[in-house]
Amino acid sequence: MTDEQSKADDAIAGGCPMHQVNENPAVFTGEELTYNDYLKVPELLELQVPQSKPAHHDEMLFIIIHQTYELWFKLILHEFNKAIDSMNEAKVLRARHFVERVVSIMGVLVQQIHVLETMEPAEFLQFRDRLMPASGFQSIQFREMEFMAGIKDERYLQFFRNRPDMLEQLESRLIQPDLRSSYYRMLQSLGHNIPDDFSADHLGTGSEEEKSIYRVLKTLYEKADDHLALYLLTESLLSLDQQLILWRQHHVRVVERIIGFKRGTGGSSGVGYLEKTTAKRCFPYLWQVRTHIGVDV
Repeated sequence: MTDEQSKADDAIAGGCPMHQVNENPAVFTGEELTYNDYLKVPELLELQVPQSKPAHHDEMLFIIIHQTYELWFKLILHEFNKAIDSMNEAKVLRARHFVERVVSIMGVLVQQIHVLETMEPAEFLQFRDRLMPASGFQSIQFREMEFMAGIKDERYLQFFRNRPDMLEQLESRLIQPDLRSSYYRMLQSLGHNIPDDFSADHLGTGSEEEKSIYRVLKTLYEKADDHLALYLLTESLLSLDQQLILWRQHHVRVVERIIGFKRGTGGSSGVGYLEKTTAKRCFPYLWQVRTHIGVDV
């Protein structure tokens, strides 16, 4: 090993707490916490169980991609809870901090889905039928993410009626505070004239409730320097919404590229259903207010 390589290795090890090298290591008894124990690596690596027999080579890729998504979803829910708590306490910049973390995670998820495009359509079909009727449609954590972001749709509860534990979990999310409602209630608590009914039902109606919401949001944008913390949080929430939209759009194209317009394994129309989901918005007023900036409402 050259001196340059040795220095490079030392720099890498010194920069990561999990990989630091102790020049005078202690004598280990075998009972200390190790990297593999801390991260439960042996257990984690036992969780990839292909359904095809013999196991198709690409099924491992398919399983790991989706398990990785579920781990990221778990972290997103963790951060959503903290962002909501921060907004409920009117800690504007702390709320933004956790929302921005999710925005970064979503950026990873948008790119990650394209790894699936390395599967050839004919190869995927060799094990796809073994997945039925399992479907990403049934991801409890993704539904929780939608509910916590503000997109609450009771119709999704029916898909978990045979799993009482998951149904109870989703019903709880349905009635708990979400990012959207917590954001508008925080604005109320800070003295802004947000109506008690800030639901998306008022969009496009020209109602006084809709106009009141636009007037407050316009102020945040037109006088950003006077409301800088709120402006930054508002833009972070919009970035989050945009990343969710991008994820849906990329998901549609990846699915179309691999299976075309075949029906989904869970019985949905496949690409047709996914196309419709791209219209979902967590913060529709934040998108619409842009039309009204600089204009009297």
